[in-house]
Amino acid sequence: MMHDEVVSRLRHVLTEGEIPPGARIPERELCASFAISRTPLREALKVLAAEGLVVLLPNRGSRAAKLTQKDVKELFEVCEALEAAAGELACPRISDEQLREIADLQANMVEHYRAQDLLSYYRCNRLIHEAIVRAADNAVLAGFYESIAARIRRARFITPMSPEHWALAIQEHEGILNALQRRDARGLAHILHTHLRRKREEVVQAGFAEGE
Repeated sequence: MMHDEVVSRLRHVLTEGEIPPGARIPERELCASFAISRTPLREALKVLAAEGLVVLLPNRGSRAAKLTQKDVKELFEVCEALEAAAGELACPRISDEQLREIADLQANMVEHYRAQDLLSYYRCNRLIHEAIVRAADNAVLAGFYESIAARIRRARFITPMSPEHWALAIQEHEGILNALQRRDARGLAHILHTHLRRKREEVVQAGFAEGE
């Protein structure tokens, strides 16, 4: 297995909550699961430690990092700026095919909302935001976004929402799609800023972070 693939699979395990925040990283079990030796696993752990997903413990292995409220605030502030920049870049660059993809995802997300299927709703939601970043067609921005988004993915896309917040999120996503279709770069940047700021407040209020 190539180094990048090991990093990607390990990142997925951590961001999807298969290893809870604060838990020890089960190196032996992961090596068996990935069919690799300890050396490539530990190299991948170093990469994810640099991303803030893992805490390396000298001579004692490693553990999945926890998010404090300060972490959440700072990560969301950066994510807001990155997504707003992606929106501005995407408006003049997005292809018709990419626009159709986002419109289809939006329609599916609305169906999940009507069915009150929060997990499926969040899956579509995440795909929409990632599609906007791809449409920006900026590899540097995409790299920074993936690093930041990975650290707050569970908080952002698992946090429960009140009926009022959920309905508001749907309205905001309708505005996001409308701004994209009109190629309104400034309007889309503003909506994304507001949308992410509201999500940050929801995450903190839900008590997802581990305190200060």
